[in-house]
Amino acid sequence: METTLYLPVKAFLEAAGYTVKGEIGGCDIVALSEGEPPVVVVCELKRSFNLEVILQAVDRQAVSDEVWIAARVSAKGKGRESDRRFRDLCRRLGLGMLGVSDNGVVDIIVSPISPMPKKNSRKRSRLVDEHRRRKGDPAVGGSTRKPIMTAYRQQALVCATALQQGPLRPRDLKATAPFAAKILLHNVYGWFERIDRGVYALTASGIDALKRWPSEP
Repeated sequence: METTLYLPVKAFLEAAGYTVKGEIGGCDIVALSEGEPPVVVVCELKRSFNLEVILQAVDRQAVSDEVWIAARVSAKGKGRESDRRFRDLCRRLGLGMLGVSDNGVVDIIVSPISPMPKKNSRKRSRLVDEHRRRKGDPAVGGSTRKPIMTAYRQQALVCATALQQGPLRPRDLKATAPFAAKILLHNVYGWFERIDRGVYALTASGIDALKRWPSEP
C-alpha cells in the first residue's frame, strides 16, 4: 500500500526542514518550508514507479515549486528505478525520484534539479546519416515483424541487382553503390561470394532477396 511509504517519506522531508502533511488537495504529500512565501513541495506515492505517477507528478507541477515521486524499490533490482530511460524522463520533466526500501530507508534516485541528460552526438549523427542515405521511405513506422529496409540493405540490393548479370568487381559497382567494396567484403546478409581475387558473384540467398524485394531500392 502507498500508505506504508508515507511515514518514511515524511521523515525524509522533515529532516530537510519542511513541515509535512498528507492528503491535501488531492496530493499524497504536501510539504512547506518556513518563511513567506513558502517553498511548496509535493510528493506522490506509488507502490512502484510507473507512467501513472509520472502523469500525476506533471499535473502537480502547476501548483508547486518542486515535485517528487516516491515508490518502493524492487528487491531484485528490476523496477523502473533501474531503468535509465525512466530516470532520464524524470530529469527532463524536472521530477525528483525517491526510492523507499523495505526497511524504510529513503534514497534520492533523481534530484528534481538534476542536469538534463547529455545528448549522444554519435547516435544523433547516425540517425541523421541513415535518414539522408535511405532512399525514399521504404519502412513503415512501428514495424517489428519484418526486416527494416535500411540504407545499407538498399545498397546491398543495388549490388545484388547488378550481380544478376554476372560476376563483378567492387569498382564496377561504385557508381550506383558507393560502399560496394565494404558491402561485398563483409557480406552481412550472405548474398555474395568471392569467386576470385576481388571478384564477387551472387549466391542463392541473394537471388531470393531480389525476389523478396523486387522493386528495391
